[in-house]
Amino acid sequence: MSKDAPVAEGRIHEFTTKSGSDTIEVGRKLASLLNPPQLLILRGDLGTGKTTLVKGLAQALDAADPDEVTSPTFTLLHEYDGNRNGRPIKLFHLDVYRIEGERQLETLGLEELMTPDALVLVEWGEKFKSIKKRATGEIAIASEGGDARKITVTFTE
Repeated sequence: MSKDAPVAEGRIHEFTTKSGSDTIEVGRKLASLLNPPQLLILRGDLGTGKTTLVKGLAQALDAADPDEVTSPTFTLLHEYDGNRNGRPIKLFHLDVYRIEGERQLETLGLEELMTPDALVLVEWGEKFKSIKKRATGEIAIASEGGDARKITVTFTE
């Protein structure tokens, strides 16, 4: 279920899911809402489905099958080449949970990822001032009990 509500600083899109497959479907829907270049903070507690959402987004962009998308917790960064309407799109999925500070974050080369064709999704990005400053929005996933999730997408630009 989707509901749009305009807000002063951007647009909000809300989704409620009842299963992992619902969350993948929301990821597929998000593909049409995202326009490169974009950097979004992917916020949610451990196990809320951040990577599951990226699975749907990657699938919708013809970047990867859902079972090929895994959490970048230990590798920090996964890159997928996709397209939309015949135009190439780079999908970057980062997890900065283990990054200790801004200096260590710089070694990831976040600036270099922000090309005109890039969608950059950063798990735990809210930890860093520099990421919050560059972000064009946020995708927040909250558990509603069991497998139910509330997904709120807020665009600030």
